[in-house]
Amino acid sequence: MIKVGDKLPGGTLKTLTTEGPKDSAVNDIFDGKKVVLFGVPGAFTGVCTKQHLPTYVQQYDALKAKGVDTVACLAVNDVFVLDGWSKAGAADGKVLMLSDWNADYVKKIGTEFDGSGFGLGTRSKRFSMVVDNGVVRSLNVEEAPGQCTITKADDVLTQL
Repeated sequence: MIKVGDKLPGGTLKTLTTEGPKDSAVNDIFDGKKVVLFGVPGAFTGVCTKQHLPTYVQQYDALKAKGVDTVACLAVNDVFVLDGWSKAGAADGKVLMLSDWNADYVKKIGTEFDGSGFGLGTRSKRFSMVVDNGVVRSLNVEEAPGQCTITKADDVLTQL
C-alpha cells in the first residue's frame, strides 16, 4: 500500500466533461498542486453519502483557506454515477470526481478490497490523503468499509 512520502504512481482516471468522459492523467491532477484526495467504496452508498462526502462539501472553504488547490474523490464507479452523486450531494464545483471504473488505480496504490460479498466487486477502501506536488504527505485508511472515523474532512484539516 502507498505510504507517506511516496510519489503517487502514474495512471489514468476518468472525469466527466461537457463533451463526455475524459481520460485524466494522474500527473496532471496532482503535480504542482496541493490536493486532498479521499476514496470511497461507492457513490450513493450509505456511509459514503451520509457521513463522508458531506464533510468535504461542508469544509470546502476551510480546506481552500489552508492552501488546498483541489479536493478530489476517487471511486470505483463510472463517471455518470459520480456526476449524479456529485449533484445529489451538492459537491458540484467543489469536489473533483475521479472515476477508477475498473479499479486499476486503487490496485496500484494498494487501497482495493473485495466487496463481492456485498455485490460490489473490487472497490476502494475508505481513505483520505493530502498530496503535495504528487507526494503523499498524510494518509488515513479506515479498517472497514462501513467506518468513517479518521477520513472525514475535519480529520484532514488537522493534517494541513
